[in-house]
Amino acid sequence: METLDAGYAAGRPSLSEGEATGLVRDVWGVRGQARECASERDRVFEISSDATARETSGGSGVRGYLKVSNLLEDRAVLEEEAAMLAALSESQACFALPHWRPAGKGGDAEARADTPAGGGLVEHAIGGRTHFARFLEPVPGIPLDRFRPHGPELRRQIGRLAGIVDRSSSQLAGADRPMIWDLRRAASLIGENLDAIREPGRREVVARVLERHAAVVRPRAGELRESLIYNDANPANIHVDPGRMKAGAPHLVGIVDFGDTVRSWTVANLAVACAYAGFGTRDPVAAFCDVARGYAPEHEVMEAEADVLYELARLRLALSVTISSVRGAQEPDNAYLLVSQAPAWEVLERLDATPPNLGRYRLREACGHVPCPSTARVIRALERAAPSAAPVLDPDPRTAPTVTLDLSVESGDDGGSFDPTDHSKFSQRLFDRMRDAGAAVGIGRYDEVRWWYTGEAFRAPGNEMDEWRTVHLGVDLFAEPGTPVLAPLGGRVVSVRDNADRLDYGPTIILEHDLEHVLENPAGEAEEEEPVRFRTLFGHLSPESLPNFAPGEVVEAGRTIGWVGGPPDNGDWAPHLHFQILLDPLGYDGTFPGVATPSARDVWAAVSPDPSHLLRLPGESAAPRPRGHAALVEDRNRQLGPSLSLSYRRPLHIVRGRGARLYDIDGQPFLDCVNNVAHVGHSHPRVNEAARRQMAALNTNTRYLHETILEYTERLTALFPSPLDVCFLVCSGTEANELALRMARTHTGKVGAVVLDGAYHGNSSSVVNLSPYKFNGPGGKGLRPWVRMAPMPDLFRGIHRGPEREAAPLYAAHVGEAARALETEPTWFEDRPPGAAAFFHESILSCGGQIPLPAGYLAASYAAAREHGALCVADEVQVGFGRVGSHFWAFEEHGVVPDIVTLGKPIGNGHPLAAVITTREIAESFANGMEYFNTYGGNPVACAIGLAVLDVIEEEGLRENAAIVGRRLLAGLEGLRDRHAPVGDARGRGLFTGIEFVREGDDLEPAADLADAAVQRMRDQGLLLSTDGPDHNVIKMKPPLVFSEADADLLVSGLDEILAETAFQP
Repeated sequence: METLDAGYAAGRPSLSEGEATGLVRDVWGVRGQARECASERDRVFEISSDATARETSGGSGVRGYLKVSNLLEDRAVLEEEAAMLAALSESQACFALPHWRPAGKGGDAEARADTPAGGGLVEHAIGGRTHFARFLEPVPGIPLDRFRPHGPELRRQIGRLAGIVDRSSSQLAGADRPMIWDLRRAASLIGENLDAIREPGRREVVARVLERHAAVVRPRAGELRESLIYNDANPANIHVDPGRMKAGAPHLVGIVDFGDTVRSWTVANLAVACAYAGFGTRDPVAAFCDVARGYAPEHEVMEAEADVLYELARLRLALSVTISSVRGAQEPDNAYLLVSQAPAWEVLERLDATPPNLGRYRLREACGHVPCPSTARVIRALERAAPSAAPVLDPDPRTAPTVTLDLSVESGDDGGSFDPTDHSKFSQRLFDRMRDAGAAVGIGRYDEVRWWYTGEAFRAPGNEMDEWRTVHLGVDLFAEPGTPVLAPLGGRVVSVRDNADRLDYGPTIILEHDLEHVLENPAGEAEEEEPVRFRTLFGHLSPESLPNFAPGEVVEAGRTIGWVGGPPDNGDWAPHLHFQILLDPLGYDGTFPGVATPSARDVWAAVSPDPSHLLRLPGESAAPRPRGHAALVEDRNRQLGPSLSLSYRRPLHIVRGRGARLYDIDGQPFLDCVNNVAHVGHSHPRVNEAARRQMAALNTNTRYLHETILEYTERLTALFPSPLDVCFLVCSGTEANELALRMARTHTGKVGAVVLDGAYHGNSSSVVNLSPYKFNGPGGKGLRPWVRMAPMPDLFRGIHRGPEREAAPLYAAHVGEAARALETEPTWFEDRPPGAAAFFHESILSCGGQIPLPAGYLAASYAAAREHGALCVADEVQVGFGRVGSHFWAFEEHGVVPDIVTLGKPIGNGHPLAAVITTREIAESFANGMEYFNTYGGNPVACAIGLAVLDVIEEEGLRENAAIVGRRLLAGLEGLRDRHAPVGDARGRGLFTGIEFVREGDDLEPAADLADAAVQRMRDQGLLLSTDGPDHNVIKMKPPLVFSEADADLLVSGLDEILAETAFQP
């Protein structure tokens, strides 16, 4: 289309659905029913073979699409479209295309096949005017705009598609014709129609796009390649198959609608794809980068193209809103003309708030080029200036005693268990370290990832999850308040400001410098280029530093420009100088980001290179980069047993925990909704201190007298009902259950055990045989002769359903039947029955699928088991220590007293500690002459930790918290069950809950794929979950007991959001 004049509307053909039905029948021999689709300038009809397909656009009954062109459409334009389709068909087989069906014999005298256009283009007279028509074969799948979400992998696929298209059509020159969607002419068209944008603020946004186009694109336009491009990679034109998911993204099937094909800048095709990929995102630039990273491996992006890509994407968005404004006024009743206006404005306004050069640098990096073109030049200039540079502090860190401080997310130098933004404790720790090292200056490293930038000012909106700015972009020089700060280089003052918000820079001075840039020519001779310009930032100064300077003032090298400030005036940090180099101010005035998001780390490092190029600090003043995930996975696979699995499709490199959150190698927090080992919270300071103190004093075995083991076992057994008053300490839940089995066998003189289907009791040979979750799973050996299974008391999908009072006795009867079988069936040696030594049960089924036991079940089961002489063993390894909220132990909910209770996991908050609690009678029967000794069980460190855990549970009210938060969480999960079809059940007690995924239908078919997909999507949003259950279709939730109501709300809202996505719809 060559014009924005109102005449384009008059040129749209007038054709009814009935006439369209007749046309495709007569010309192409296709019988079906026509339904008109929205179109910008032509008439487009979907031809379906049945009425059902008519109701669902793109359904399986679609035969194809009739497209009747605008009167103003030129034949050459359509021939270019046909040529591009032909070229793509010949050069690639990755994506399906909307091929033109050759015209057949028809009865319409006014329609004729047009052989030059490939046999598919016909001329059709409508109202005395001739229009071109063609019939396009359907492309499988659904339009991308009907699929959610659009994640990074999907955007990379879109970029790959655009790259393949450009590579395939790169030799097609195409006619150089006027066309409103041609980005080469877009600036002129926008400028001519700027007044069509009525809102002044938005008109200014577009005007700024034009200004940047003139400054960035126009000077490099002659370097941009040209070719015939697709030019319309919008979500309505890209088809995906939601049934073929890979890496969380649907398979990209193909593309449709080549009506905007035009000769233009080749990179414009990528810019269009980027522009549309930004729709609905919180960080459009990141979305652009995803597309570019998919594109570049398929079709090289030249340096000039990468340099202008960001501005071209903005230009396309500005073009879209301008055209929609013009045409919306011309055709106010055509809603299709405004379909992209709202999302395009949203992206434009987000980008308008982004430093434009930052977007440019990010796109350059995504295309495989250096982010900032001047980085290498400035670094060379800094290194040449360094030998003669003045010191930055007095004393000079280059010659004075220094110590490098590891403040990384992986280290403990930040104190670990306290808040580093609490300057008093942090200062004491750091300055103690400096004094111990005899150092006058402590060096905080450049490019170091620090986990503790958690204020809202450090949060960056992300497309999947928010990202925290954790990568340190300067060097920190810790020194006593009042230490003089000097200018290493001469320069001009550009800003003097007190950035007074807490955790900001406080008093800050920024200088600007010009340095000669000298290169050697091929003959080895020095050649001077124009000076390089950059800035240096001095942050966390004292308030007295600011009155001495004013913007524009010249500062000589070595001049004192201020003094190290102290808290709270310096931003309320430990006393230090933050020194940073800025190659591009990016529009910031008086400040500049001192930490960056990990996803843009290389970009920010290019804008703020390592200050040691100038300062020449001793030691390692830049933090080493961690190894990549792929290298870790490779080493893990080589060095560890292959039966050890990793969580999540994209494994996490976790290096720190605190409270209910885990932190990855990039310092990003993940809400831990599944780790019931860190019972009182990850790295609880009370637990850490107890371990440290006792480890420093003694750690040995239990063959010596020691108060701690006695104090701990007294405290622990006091929490149990009588007669459970004897404790054995071991190291793991597996050891505890193994010992419980030995006790039961010794006490009863029998061998056999009754267990519940789906149960898991540990990983040793004996207790794997008590664990149907393992012995009936992959690699399992099946039921052993001395074990009998009773069915899980599952009221949702079990063999007995309905009210608890009715189902409980039915399930309990199976326990009695299993015990009777052990007593009577000759399956043991010499054809003897093994006898019923024990009934093992979890007080809430965990690996069975987070199933609470129905009321009355345990009492009836205990009675049935004891009737046959079996001991009742309550496995509280997963659910004990207040997790259920109502009681300290989950068995207490049922009014029963077990004979043996096993404890583990949460008992030591991650330290190897477990216990068996039993009666005096059973303990004495076990003392049959064979000593039970466990080398590490009950050691002083473990007992000190166990005491600290009990103290924290009591003093912080964590059992009560589990009750309050658990009720809120379960109510939220029940709401999900009511709103989302795949969630068949929501259940649990306290902070031990789960939701079960099933297919629609009365048979409640387990949907393990949906449960896993939900877990993977939640991981992408920063919430960690896992699946469980015999069918792996239950998402389990068993977080640390410090989990808050806000955490519960975040979990529920996250699930609610992802369950509304396309993959979870029936």
